[in-house]
Amino acid sequence: MADGSTTVELSLAELREVAGYAVACARPALVIFERERLDDQRPRDAIDAAQAFADGAERTKALRDNAWAAQRAASQARDAGQAAAAEAARAGLAAAGAAFLHPLAKATQVKHILGAAAHAARAFELSAGDDPAAGADHLARARSLADPAVVEVLRRYPPAPRGGGRVGELIRQLDASLRSAFG
Repeated sequence: MADGSTTVELSLAELREVAGYAVACARPALVIFERERLDDQRPRDAIDAAQAFADGAERTKALRDNAWAAQRAASQARDAGQAAAAEAARAGLAAAGAAFLHPLAKATQVKHILGAAAHAARAFELSAGDDPAAGADHLARARSLADPAVVEVLRRYPPAPRGGGRVGELIRQLDASLRSAFG
């Protein structure tokens, strides 16, 4: 990114690494979603589709469809007053969305890399009575899950953008932590 380029080099293998990382960050939050919405498998399906991509499957319309289904599950949980479950479903959406990281040198792309971790962290916070320590614990796990390949991809992009409420704050915290930890 230091050369001022508008694109980022990104191989298919690296994209799969990022998707695998997002899956590992999102999967723990499924327990929160499924505790509230036991019969709704859409976030799990999105995470499973992202895992399949990370494991070598093609990036298909089915992956995108599973992501949108997780988004609908998040909206329905939110509308039912289940904020923690909604954030957990958004973590599933973000895991599937990681497969669609674009090679554009834009700060907004960082959400594709770190969004699953941040939404899961927010789900844990809300599940613990809006306790920031629960989110910090998940971000620490997410940091430990990030291998050097994921951090190398992250560093090709500008730092995470401002905004985005609490989830945006969590993205920026994890972004800064990962960029400095592997320096």
